[in-house]
Amino acid sequence: MASGTTNLMTQKKPKISTSFSYETLEETLDIKPKGAQMQIGIPKETAFQENRIALTPDAVSVLVSNGHTVVIEHNAGDAAHFRDKDYSESGAKIVYDRAEVYKLPTLIKSAPVIDEDTPLLQMGQVIISPIHLSVMKAELLQKMMDKRVTAISFENLKDDSDSYPIVRSMSEIAGSAVMLIAAQYLGSANHGKGVLLGGISGIAPTKVIIIGAGIVGEYAARAALALGASVKVFDNSVYRLKRLQNNIGHRLWTSVIEPRMLAKQLKTCEVAVGALGSETGRTPMVVTEEMVSNMRPGSVVIDVSIDRGGCFETSEITSHEHPIFLKYGVIHYCVPNIPSGFARTASQAISNVLMPLLLEAGDEGGFENLVWHKVHLRSGIYLFKGALTNFYLSERFDLKYTDLNLLIASQR
Repeated sequence: MASGTTNLMTQKKPKISTSFSYETLEETLDIKPKGAQMQIGIPKETAFQENRIALTPDAVSVLVSNGHTVVIEHNAGDAAHFRDKDYSESGAKIVYDRAEVYKLPTLIKSAPVIDEDTPLLQMGQVIISPIHLSVMKAELLQKMMDKRVTAISFENLKDDSDSYPIVRSMSEIAGSAVMLIAAQYLGSANHGKGVLLGGISGIAPTKVIIIGAGIVGEYAARAALALGASVKVFDNSVYRLKRLQNNIGHRLWTSVIEPRMLAKQLKTCEVAVGALGSETGRTPMVVTEEMVSNMRPGSVVIDVSIDRGGCFETSEITSHEHPIFLKYGVIHYCVPNIPSGFARTASQAISNVLMPLLLEAGDEGGFENLVWHKVHLRSGIYLFKGALTNFYLSERFDLKYTDLNLLIASQR
């Protein structure tokens, strides 16, 4: 019996020493690659009234001094008042042939890819650009898929704090700009009512209605309050209304979007701002034609949501050249891409996000390695080596959807 137990004891003996660790083995499999020299091309934008450029001369200078190559099409930064001379002094190469820029492995655009771009795209190219859902076409996506493009969109690009840095900056610009635009069109010079936006001692303040309590709404409210206007904010999310009040730091008149209440407030306001966002597709239409027809003649409607269809029934897209039209005596300003009208500030904001991202991608040995290490960047990718990884686009155009996490894991 005793010998049996000793046998059992001796059989149990072999143990793996604690000095062994399986973890280190796993770690060594994922060796960080040596940094890659990135070659970046920036074409001149010709579509979508685009005046911005995605990298400023200062950002180019940082990239070049880190060993990367930047090629820029002649006059690409002109609309944002960045000259070719500024770029060449920063170390960029200026080319006059558009096709030359498109030959580079990484392409950065400040406007979406359009049909004219597709013949110039290279196989396996990485493209960082905005994506306008309203003008996106299935054929365009298909052509990019055929060329096995990896595409990252400005709108869905997240940073490590899980927020959307480029969207946030553009929304801040649009929100602040909205009140400057409203003030301009209320003035007599632009056939407005001849009212000063805000108010002075002894005169009742101008009334501003803001529909949507996101970042655009918050910055519009800040600007209006700073000018002395009376501000009322509508949004269906009580959380967003609360957040707006906390961020601004004092109590505001807020309400959920209730049609009768909204109609009543619109009747007496001087400025109405549509700043509703939409995660997927079109923004909800909350202001009917009837509500607009009851507004005071000479009041101003600014529909910032026009990029995604607009939230006023009377809105129609206008351009920076012809920004307004009159309907029921109400001035409508419905220019999509408002930040493009403040191109230099907008370019600097985009550049502040993209330059560190490109440096990081270079250090990691390219974007494919970067998205392996930085999970938050995956939300910005809508095409990965030709596979469509954005669920909404696949639903909308009935194209095959592939899960990006599985794709990336399978490539390791």
